[in-house]
Amino acid sequence: MEPASFFSELSSNLAVGLATALTLENLAYCALGVTLGTFLGALPGIGVLIAMSMLFPVTFHLPATAAIIMLGGIYYGTAYGGSISSILLNVPGTPANAVACLDGHPMAQQGRAGVALSMTAVSSFIGASVGIIIMMFFAPVIAEHALDFGPAEYFMLILLGLLAASTVSGGSPLKGVAMVFFGIALGLVGTDLNSGQLRYVFGIVELRDGLGLLGIAMGVFGVTEIVATIRGARPEPVDSRSITLKTMMPTRDDVARLWMPSLRGAGIGSFIGALPGTGSMIASFMSYAVERRVSREPERFGKGALEGVIAPEAANNAADQTAFIPTLTLGIPGSPALALILGILLIHGVNPGPTMLSERPDMFWGLVMSFWVGNILLLILNIPLIGVWVRVLSIPYRLLYPSILFFVCIGAFSVNNAVFDLWTVAGFAVLGYCMRLLGLPAAPLILGYVLGPMMEVQFRRTLIFSGGDFTAFVDRPISLTLLFVSIAVVAAPALLHLRGRLRRRATT
Repeated sequence: MEPASFFSELSSNLAVGLATALTLENLAYCALGVTLGTFLGALPGIGVLIAMSMLFPVTFHLPATAAIIMLGGIYYGTAYGGSISSILLNVPGTPANAVACLDGHPMAQQGRAGVALSMTAVSSFIGASVGIIIMMFFAPVIAEHALDFGPAEYFMLILLGLLAASTVSGGSPLKGVAMVFFGIALGLVGTDLNSGQLRYVFGIVELRDGLGLLGIAMGVFGVTEIVATIRGARPEPVDSRSITLKTMMPTRDDVARLWMPSLRGAGIGSFIGALPGTGSMIASFMSYAVERRVSREPERFGKGALEGVIAPEAANNAADQTAFIPTLTLGIPGSPALALILGILLIHGVNPGPTMLSERPDMFWGLVMSFWVGNILLLILNIPLIGVWVRVLSIPYRLLYPSILFFVCIGAFSVNNAVFDLWTVAGFAVLGYCMRLLGLPAAPLILGYVLGPMMEVQFRRTLIFSGGDFTAFVDRPISLTLLFVSIAVVAAPALLHLRGRLRRRATT
């Protein structure tokens, strides 16, 4: 496509998207999403999945575009909110905000909590803006090339996404791969749509339609996080009276230190977030490492360096935006939260993938522009309401978490009005807590559950079109390249581990 026609088409699409995002209904749901996301993101152990599950049943009664805009607002709103508890309590609201504890809490102990929070809000907006711009330019290009993908290419792409998620999920790559296969097995429960045969239902009637995504996600992530947080010691929050408009004002030196770390973090986060299976946590850790390396005063890091807070948060928020690129253009979610959003799209009859941009441009570009609207709302909301969020953190856990758990159960029950869904949440909560004790990652399980059935469909299509010839998976350049990349993704951690062992032997 010629540059002139590309920019002309892009400008018209952005106009359509802005018109969609600024309708009164969509604007209201965007505001609701970002506000709830910030509130729940600030609470340690809650996170995006619980926030989404509380409004999950509501999305069934909304237009598809409004539902996704609201869930998108919750998704990136929790990234803003998670930094609040990281700075004030030294407890990350979400895993991606863990890096903000390293320098954010020391700043709070030095009486600079207001500066840390206000500058974090600005850097988060910068990171999100860069991520949105990259999404606007690259999503149409990726979708256009993805139209050349056949079932074999999609199978290999899904395989790559699952393997990438398993190897970068933390801990042992072997454990990650095992959880991917377990998730795929869970996704196969129910009725086989091709043959009509029941699979792994064990005579339980409720399993004929499969296990519910919400029940699994809420059990493995939501309830498990609540239990783990309650069992841990609660730190004392910073006194809200110490955070005033005066203490939130940055110095000239603070403003000078804002821009380059924010832009570097945004660049790193945008790149990492667009890769399936990586996510904002990796982006924030990598951004912190880069910032410390390029700093002229690396000894300041870990003792209240402003750059150590704003760069990871910019990367975190940029990654949250670009993570939608593979989700919407390829149908490959990069995190459990995006898998939940993917599930909502499918429930509303929208098939994420390269055809979404041509078949539903109003939804796609409306969602993209709502990201910008939502991040502007977050910037407007967060700075004046910092004192409010501090007071929220002083609510006793014994009152807060049972209330949230109550609404989670209502959300799980109201999907099908079935008690079996509550048992699903309870069962997977026990499983999730056992997984945590054993060091088994939960994210690959959810991604395996969502992508497993899609992988099976592409596997069958490839064999049907090829007449049962398995070489069809590798007889085209794209699928063969994706296979080699998948092998490299699995082999790289093993080779690095082996190299480390050999070095340790050589030194002993």
